[in-house]
Amino acid sequence: MNTNSNVYTVIYTTILVVIVAAILAFAASALKSRQQANMDLAKMKTIMLAANMGQTPDGSVDKGADFMKLYNDHITNAFVVDAEGNVVEGVDAFKDIDLKSQYSNLKKGQEVKLPVYECTMDDGRKVNILAMYGAGLWGAIWGYMAVEDDNETVAGAIFDHASETPGLGAKIAEPAFYTQFRGKKLSDAGQFSSVKVIKGGANGSENGVDAISGATMTSKAVSTSLEQWLGAYKAFLTGRSAAQPEKGECCCEGGECTGECEGECENENVNTEKDE
Repeated sequence: MNTNSNVYTVIYTTILVVIVAAILAFAASALKSRQQANMDLAKMKTIMLAANMGQTPDGSVDKGADFMKLYNDHITNAFVVDAEGNVVEGVDAFKDIDLKSQYSNLKKGQEVKLPVYECTMDDGRKVNILAMYGAGLWGAIWGYMAVEDDNETVAGAIFDHASETPGLGAKIAEPAFYTQFRGKKLSDAGQFSSVKVIKGGANGSENGVDAISGATMTSKAVSTSLEQWLGAYKAFLTGRSAAQPEKGECCCEGGECTGECEGECENENVNTEKDE
């Protein structure tokens, strides 16, 4: 065959492309399990860091920590709940929940599945680790928050990002930012509320942390994402279905009124036999 002909060039190129594609497909298949193992380990690491495990005293990552062992030793239960606080059976919290797709559902007001990781601490107390995911300035942001068994006090939090600005928004992944969440309250003036990231400073607020200087948009994105996700977890945390009123709220249905506005619903059958 004439090696200078167009036919030879086409045949040679086609064979080369097929060989290279076969090699890449084999390599991808051979490495798939290892890639998944690395992704699982990274997820375990993030979950445990939210509970302040595998950290140095200043909140930095302990490079010598065995996060797989920490996860296996301390995560004593993992399950999935819906926005009504009900446990969703048959769904693996670790393997089956894709936070990106759940975030999409959350924004659209569709049904969401929320992972919960129950962690038993070294001192025996239990914390629930909850997930969050959102859109930062340049890409995705995500993280986990650990809540004490009073379902109100934040035990710890951790955040990460895909492409926030180095030295600015990227600081959400640094201890100076995420350690602020420890001890904060999921309540404001007696009502359930997400922790807020406050521009200009939280000034000792039990419900707020300081925003990152020079990173207003990323700080706002974290605050918004937390509000969305903790709002979805609200029924689970408060032990109250989404339809139940909090103290001071009213819920009128079928002519019956509950909450602190009893007797104010139109056509309500009011009980006039009150205890003295």
